[in-house]
Amino acid sequence: MADLLLDVQGLDTRFRTDQGVVHAVNGISFGLKEGETLGVVGESGCGKSVTMLSILRLIPRPPGKIVAGKALFFDNDLLAMRDDEIRHVRGAQIGMVFQDPMTSLNPVLTIGRQLEEPLMLHVGMTREQARKRAGDLLELVGIPNGGDRLKDYPHQFSGGMRQRVMIAMALSCSPQILIADEPTTALDVTIQAQIIELVKRLRDELGMAIIWITHDLGVIAGLADRVLVMYGGYIIEEAPVKELYANPRHPYTIALIGSLPRVDETEHTRLASIDGLPPILYEVPQSCPFAPRCKYAIEVCWKENPALEPVGVDKDHRIACWVDTRTGRAHR
Repeated sequence: MADLLLDVQGLDTRFRTDQGVVHAVNGISFGLKEGETLGVVGESGCGKSVTMLSILRLIPRPPGKIVAGKALFFDNDLLAMRDDEIRHVRGAQIGMVFQDPMTSLNPVLTIGRQLEEPLMLHVGMTREQARKRAGDLLELVGIPNGGDRLKDYPHQFSGGMRQRVMIAMALSCSPQILIADEPTTALDVTIQAQIIELVKRLRDELGMAIIWITHDLGVIAGLADRVLVMYGGYIIEEAPVKELYANPRHPYTIALIGSLPRVDETEHTRLASIDGLPPILYEVPQSCPFAPRCKYAIEVCWKENPALEPVGVDKDHRIACWVDTRTGRAHR
């Protein structure tokens, strides 16, 4: 589609292990519009992070391999670029914030050195210009006296401050897209809220598009415009955020939302759980990957994996399911 900033088509990523080939991402397609915030949710191992690392060609090779697909960014396929070409996209045009800031930052280099390097490499600044810009970036993300902190090392910052440094680094070259891979998971709840509010403010000020990866549906509710729900390497539901919460249609999404604590429930209400374990996909499933854990499963669910298709009259709401969860009967 012409109005998409990023258009991912048929992405397929696999990992070769001693036990066999793991089919981590299985032919998924999605788009991202300019200025949009896209939430990607699902439990650990569903393919969220692998999808985004594949787009930026950060999958370790071996054992990983992108076997099919396109990722069109300004009509250029990121997956077909040479290594030197994709390096100029990373950081400069697509920034990424990783889950653990302590392992993402180099412990033996100062914060200033790590912030200045992309500015000199991608923007062509002198060291003096880059140092001033680095100090301004730290101030932008809420670190007081940013210029004075450039000589400090990562261990001299708290977890929340290190994550702010990672956000500053990702924003240093004014990218069109910011990918945030569970950036608040390792932080306490109050710091999580501060980081989320910071990202929302920067998004509104800078006008960038955001892909926010998380397993926390509560975070997505107040941040995203649209949500992708992933399971077993597939997108199993896609909808605008308000529609997803008001009218979830896939059994997995219904179960996820049902497992959230609610302030309007009584004191003794038990949280719902999802029985079973997520699949380890040594083979591409021929049936629905969620069928073994699904209370709505019918005969066809065990025979064929459903495609992601629009549900009802709303073409923006798509699910990969054979069953109408409102009636318990097949709707295809």
